[in-house]
Amino acid sequence: MATKKQTKETNILGLPVKETEVIAAELNILLSNFQVYYQNLRGIHWNIRGKRFFDLHVKFEELYNDAQLKIDMIAERVLTLGGVPLHTFEDYIKNNKLTVGKNISLDSEAVNLIMESIADLLKIERVILEESGKINDEGTNSMMSDFIKEQEKTMWMMKAWSEEQI
Repeated sequence: MATKKQTKETNILGLPVKETEVIAAELNILLSNFQVYYQNLRGIHWNIRGKRFFDLHVKFEELYNDAQLKIDMIAERVLTLGGVPLHTFEDYIKNNKLTVGKNISLDSEAVNLIMESIADLLKIERVILEESGKINDEGTNSMMSDFIKEQEKTMWMMKAWSEEQI
């Protein structure tokens, strides 16, 4: 079985080196933003109050557990592409594009923060999806597609929850 040789222009995965470095950098931006999203979710999970506490407390835990898994997937993809995942709070804050939620205990504020955060994450993911598509980086492309599909569904559910019944 013949194998394709790595050249100066492509990495061990057969992807163009320069473009792959750009994607790894974009994934690090996503990683940073997911870390902030995760912390926001932990905060609202801990601080939520009111008559919807039991339902929301469990939902927020589900969301932060999912975010934690995605954080690991993103970091591992950065490594797979030959990069180094960011891992300091300083880097996360420097690259953050999300609103930082502090002391949010009202259910509607918490859900709005989640919706706003997901909307911002989707923007970053769509940039990565576009860039990974250009170089046939199916690993990154597939991961971004899966993230986008799940987050769009979460956004729909949060929007449905936030609509008032007459």
